[in-house]
Amino acid sequence: MLAAALVNIVLIISDDHGWTDYGFMNHPHVRTPNIDRLSREGLTLTRGYVPTSLCRPSLASIMTGLYPHQHRITGNDPKGNPKDIAARAEMVTIFQESKSMVALLGKQGYVSHQAGKWWEGECKCGGFDECETHGDVARGGRHGDEGLKIGRETMQPVFDFIDRSGDKPFFLWYAPMMPHTPHNPPERILAKYSLKPGVAPPEAKYYAMIEWFDETVGQLIQHLEKRGKADNTMIIYLADNGWVQLNDGRPFHQSRAKLSPYDAGLRTPIILWQPGKIKPERDDTGLASSIDIATTVLSKPPKEMPGVDLRKSRHKAVFGSTFIHTSEDVRRPEANLKYRWVISGTWKLLVPYAPNAALPFWAGANSIPWAKTEAELFDVLKDPGEQSDVAKGNPDVVARLRGELDRWWNVGR
Repeated sequence: MLAAALVNIVLIISDDHGWTDYGFMNHPHVRTPNIDRLSREGLTLTRGYVPTSLCRPSLASIMTGLYPHQHRITGNDPKGNPKDIAARAEMVTIFQESKSMVALLGKQGYVSHQAGKWWEGECKCGGFDECETHGDVARGGRHGDEGLKIGRETMQPVFDFIDRSGDKPFFLWYAPMMPHTPHNPPERILAKYSLKPGVAPPEAKYYAMIEWFDETVGQLIQHLEKRGKADNTMIIYLADNGWVQLNDGRPFHQSRAKLSPYDAGLRTPIILWQPGKIKPERDDTGLASSIDIATTVLSKPPKEMPGVDLRKSRHKAVFGSTFIHTSEDVRRPEANLKYRWVISGTWKLLVPYAPNAALPFWAGANSIPWAKTEAELFDVLKDPGEQSDVAKGNPDVVARLRGELDRWWNVGR
């Protein structure tokens, strides 16, 4: 059953986007007027989190409403030959063993369309009616293929789908590979940031990519309004994982963002916008997770979905885990595990998984400057940059949160 009378749903997911990098989050340089509008007119949860800081498992959690160790998509690729069709097909099969949000909506009469990032084979495997991604490994399918044209090259397929839906309720997955690399924004936008004092060229390109992405969000909102569908549409916005732009030539995994258990990789604002239905509010304290998207959309979600309806509830604690990029064993999540983490109130505990300490996060990247062998504890409200580990001074807090982690997912010591 649906939470409302067949309201249209537009899910907007940005890609590799730092949680502070928006106008409404008071970034000193980045301009995001269209996402700012959603924030201003909707419910904005600034303490939102994804359960893992890598795109494929993060997107799978959004779609299934499950944690990675539950749906078992923990990495981007299987171990071995990148073109191993059988191994990639097995990952898709594993994904299909979980119920997808879009398939459940389809049973209620929704028509659906996939645009942008998509890893799980042909997107009809996930329950969509229409796909921009073909997912064929033999033809270069991996993480979106033809679907990755959306936003960067055109918005027309999305507009055409909205128009074709007519009076039927629709679900739109809009997940362009933006601001994800390649950072190649239009010169008209890049020029705004290149001239800013103190902004290095790599930063300027990244900031311009965010504004370019924001422009496409505005085009999508305008089309909904032009077609008279905005008032009966819920827009949900979040990022798949975070990003920190390095300016010294180091690869991305050297930052404490993507692949890491730190907030720079895991935290994202979550926005719910529905004119006249969702009251404008900014919540800077309540905890939310991307697993809540499915349970917000579905009034009677499957009992295995652990999320909440974000229009009504917040979490006392949010949980997650991080894994190696290329899975050692696609059917055993603990074989790929690097960290578990929990946030309760102001405290955040990070616990490395000792049995996998020698596994590289990224192929050939055996040295990660932020990787630790002992648990770390942070007060993330006082120390949002997670610079001061206070685990040794708070053993009782560490023990309590370690107990919560073990009740959530017990992998032993």
